[in-house]
Amino acid sequence: MAGALYETPRFRFSGDRGLLIEYGEGVDLSVNEKVHRMTELLQRALPDGVEAVIPGYRSMCILYDPCRTGPDALERHVLDLEKAQDRREAAPARTVRIPVCYGGEFGPDIGFVAAVRGLSREEVILFHTARSYPIYAIGFAPGFCYLGGLDERLHTPRLETPRTRVPAGSIGIAGDQTGAYALETPGGWRIIGRTPLRLFAPERPDPFLYRAGDRIRFFPISREEFDAIAAGDQA
Repeated sequence: MAGALYETPRFRFSGDRGLLIEYGEGVDLSVNEKVHRMTELLQRALPDGVEAVIPGYRSMCILYDPCRTGPDALERHVLDLEKAQDRREAAPARTVRIPVCYGGEFGPDIGFVAAVRGLSREEVILFHTARSYPIYAIGFAPGFCYLGGLDERLHTPRLETPRTRVPAGSIGIAGDQTGAYALETPGGWRIIGRTPLRLFAPERPDPFLYRAGDRIRFFPISREEFDAIAAGDQA
């Protein structure tokens, strides 16, 4: 759904320790980029009492200690940052390359996507790997990334009945988005492939391979390459 950037952000209470700041409507790249620019500015120097800044599709939520700060002070701080970000250029998004083995046991729905869209399986892979995808948000489970910019030729509805188990590393399509399952969870996306990389590993200094605001670029690999990369990533 197309969206529109608000002229000024809208502030809403989110419980007794959260402030929600909305920047626009719908799923829109310009709105999402604004969310991530403001999140970056806040995270560079967190105001006193702020515990976390969580970006979403069109908004960010500031979680704070109500004994140390409050909505009025945070609203003033965010509006000051608005003026600062208007004077600086956004940093280029980082692109993270992710290998994917498409089809077969790793992509049980690739045939369905191809049939529904009138494509060959090779065309599904070609179109899916032909562009980079902005990470609109990370949520639902640690490391699950919601990616925008999917080629219209690949838009495919979700499963009517979600699977109870989707393996970690699975790459899926749901409507006009694609995404990656970092953990084994239930899920209703059409699975077209799997990456051998561990997208979420809590023992690493940085458990995630990417952050909201980055871009993802998939590239195809063979089953042999999958096994070799998986063996190295687990070592």
